[in-house]
Amino acid sequence: MAGKRNSESTDRQTNNKKRRFHSDGTPVWGNRIGPGVWVTCVKGKERQAVGELHDLFDSLASELWPEQDANLSEEDEGLSIEEQIKKELSTIKKPGAKKRFVNLKTDTTCAIFISCRPPVDPVTLIETHIANVQKTGIARTKFCHRFVPVSASCVTNIPEIQGLCRAVLDPWFAKEPERKFTYKIEIRTRNHTNPGRDILIKTVAACVPEVHTVNLTNPEVFILVEVFKSTFSISVTKEYYNLLKYNVVEIAARYAKEHGTSGEEPAKPQTDAA
Repeated sequence: MAGKRNSESTDRQTNNKKRRFHSDGTPVWGNRIGPGVWVTCVKGKERQAVGELHDLFDSLASELWPEQDANLSEEDEGLSIEEQIKKELSTIKKPGAKKRFVNLKTDTTCAIFISCRPPVDPVTLIETHIANVQKTGIARTKFCHRFVPVSASCVTNIPEIQGLCRAVLDPWFAKEPERKFTYKIEIRTRNHTNPGRDILIKTVAACVPEVHTVNLTNPEVFILVEVFKSTFSISVTKEYYNLLKYNVVEIAARYAKEHGTSGEEPAKPQTDAA
């Protein structure tokens, strides 16, 4: 009898390890999550924030990558209204359906991760959104605060981090081979201990081409590193400090102060992961 119970317990553990989706259809967290976007939000409003992020990102993606919407429309040509509704419902209900944006549950207060499918580029997506907020003072979200794009991710062991950093950094700096940039590694860790912060920074810095130099006060380039549990993620951007670390609450507030308007005022910050 004891042997049977042990066997059943082992089977349940094996099934949990193999499970790719939660009961509500959202993917189970994995070590390789990118590309996508990290977002911090108001404490206790994670579910509402996910909803407004889907609306925001779908709207931006339709403007930036309209060909994807055109391809989807071509697939629906010739279908009756009933068939189109049936197809849409089956896509929503199917856990593994290929959606443009998918929420990966972090089970962490105030921290949201939305994965992106090609052709969506998370850096372009977020830089566009931040530029819009800076121009209009309208955040378009009520519960979201800080946005961090993720170009790629890997497990937090040194060899994989080195390979990932070179795969991301070499092509980025190669776009302007004649320039010598100053840069800073902006790192944030959550629920993570080893490797330590200093080791991670040294590992990333060693992968930056030697012609570029570190500047901790006024860099031209920011290498954004987010470490969550055993997942390491990275992206490269500019103007990060001037744009208030991509915090739309602060950008909208600055706009309101400068222009004497209020725009769409997001909820007051109450985050544990700002």
